[in-house]
Amino acid sequence: MATEIEHKYKVLSDSYLTGYTSAQYFRQGYLTVEKDCVVRVRIAGKKAYLTIKGKNRGCSRVEYELPIDLMTAQSMLDNLCHTPIIEKTRYIYFYAGHKWEIDRFHGANEGLVVAEIELQSEQELYELPPFVGDNVTGIPRYYNSCLAEHPYSAWDDADK
Repeated sequence: MATEIEHKYKVLSDSYLTGYTSAQYFRQGYLTVEKDCVVRVRIAGKKAYLTIKGKNRGCSRVEYELPIDLMTAQSMLDNLCHTPIIEKTRYIYFYAGHKWEIDRFHGANEGLVVAEIELQSEQELYELPPFVGDNVTGIPRYYNSCLAEHPYSAWDDADK
């Protein structure tokens, strides 16, 4: 069992595009989205994963990630997952000794860009990169699983 500890922020500018170290396209969908358990299928490049995440407890939650066959993952995305399928490009950006993952969404979630940092403990200190804005950790509408049911394109301007 692994515990995911992360903080999520709105991204204010595209200045991360001048300093990122790698980028990868993701397609992911959700087999189930429950309050206490989310099951996700993800294709990242030529690899695929089935991920089970537990209930959020602050900025932490239990997470299991298992590699699966690429063709199986594609079939699951096409036939079993909630729509819209999440499409995004993930940029890796290092800042002040920490790795940040910036997700630029496409498709029904076009226009949304968020940055996440995974931590070793809830008490770990870190600095914010200059392109990071409001902390949206724990706000459900920013969860990828919620974006699959209520995409960014359907949000009211006040929520954006």
